[in-house]
Amino acid sequence: MSKRKPSRVHDTLIIGAGFGGLGAAIRLQQSGHQDFIILERSDRVGGTWRDNQYPGAACDIPSNLYSFSFAPNPDWSRTYSGAGEIFGYIKGLVEQFKLGPALRYQQDVTGLRFVEEQGYWEATTAAGDCWRARAVVMAAGGLANPGWPNINGRESFAGKVMHSARWDHDYDFSGKKVAVIGTGASAIQIVPELVKQAGQVKVFQRTAPWVLPRMDYASPDWARKLFAKAPRSQQLVRDALFWTHESVALAVIWNSPLTRVTERVASAHLARQVKDGWLRRQLTPHYTIGCKRVLISNDYYPALQQPNCKLITWPIDCINERGIRTAEGIEHQFDCIVFATGFDVQKTGTPFPVQGLGGRELAEEWQGGAQAYKSVNVSGYPNLHIIFGPNSGPGHNSALVYMEAQIDYAVQGIEALLRGDHAYLDVIPAVQTQHNLELQKRLARTNWNSGCKSWYLTADGFNATMYPGFATQYAQQLARFELADYRAVDRAAPAARRAAG
Repeated sequence: MSKRKPSRVHDTLIIGAGFGGLGAAIRLQQSGHQDFIILERSDRVGGTWRDNQYPGAACDIPSNLYSFSFAPNPDWSRTYSGAGEIFGYIKGLVEQFKLGPALRYQQDVTGLRFVEEQGYWEATTAAGDCWRARAVVMAAGGLANPGWPNINGRESFAGKVMHSARWDHDYDFSGKKVAVIGTGASAIQIVPELVKQAGQVKVFQRTAPWVLPRMDYASPDWARKLFAKAPRSQQLVRDALFWTHESVALAVIWNSPLTRVTERVASAHLARQVKDGWLRRQLTPHYTIGCKRVLISNDYYPALQQPNCKLITWPIDCINERGIRTAEGIEHQFDCIVFATGFDVQKTGTPFPVQGLGGRELAEEWQGGAQAYKSVNVSGYPNLHIIFGPNSGPGHNSALVYMEAQIDYAVQGIEALLRGDHAYLDVIPAVQTQHNLELQKRLARTNWNSGCKSWYLTADGFNATMYPGFATQYAQQLARFELADYRAVDRAAPAARRAAG
């Protein structure tokens, strides 16, 4: 496809129109910066919550905390809102903050390159467009692309195949024999819904998850009215939820006496809902809680005990045209296989080629595990700000608390660039190296690095995903953009190099 005429050089280019991209646009706008463009690969905003609309999809963080502090919603219908309601909230941000003129749809970025001589980034898209900007906010999202398991014969199945992140709402499950591969966060929401519709459901479990009860209630009308009339009351609820979740860090991030208490709560939840001793043993985890993602559900265990549902714990040997063969030699035949296998999280690469100073490739530098400075910036890739970059994952609190801190830090960096009229600001390599050395030392003492396999870790056990501390600590490190941590290159320098060349 031939390239169209490149855009003019904007101040900021935002890649992705999910929570991260729209949040960055709003905070730039509120800081007085209007010259930004948002590139979205789809025809709608929403990111993860646009794509994950499978039956039962919902957030496992209360809605009053899983929303932006600068854009409260007094009308959440439940404690834990469903995916449709969250998607509606995201779409509402576009209208509330009038972001429509900045959005460019069907702009799937295929490459990002820093043009050092000119001091700007250049993004190319599958549509043949070329966009330029002095700074980039990369908000493509870690949970954007479906993760498919490496199972022999996966593509040979002759029946219906779907992934939780690409749900086919037109498919009729009535009377069908359905396999669900995976027992993670999406699976435990999908299985109870499928059991209501399908003729038979078999759930293939590799590792039993820790599951805690879900305290979910409909929001009373009086509370919605109070939040609308007195926003401070909703902020107080948000604060209470924040500190409650913050305390959970003591149980799931580090191995402490509270870890044992939380494991006992989860075990009691299992014992209360599953009376059969053998099934209960199959569903009992054998690793420290927190090592993998902790799940919450009231209806997953009951669904597994329905007459039309069966838990399969034998490892999968292969998939063939008829169904799934397990390691003991039994072939299970299905009409449909649902892959509830999460996402292709970029722990050792990038969603598209990113080229920095001197032609260096970010994917090559991240082959052994992604690293950044405070999750947001990477040395050698000036003026590039990543939302949910390396080691920004929470294990206990709202992802949006972490995201807001990243966004505000990125906005500070962009302001420093524009206000100082610099060509670029680049993290000093030694600063980034020291930051990550300390980070990995802290991670070594967490439950995530305690020995189990999870999507938090690379194949060789490097934790490029999680932050080893409280949300308050994470936000504090990003509270102030320290110019001394960056190499500032004046705009005159690239011009002088061009003249010399």
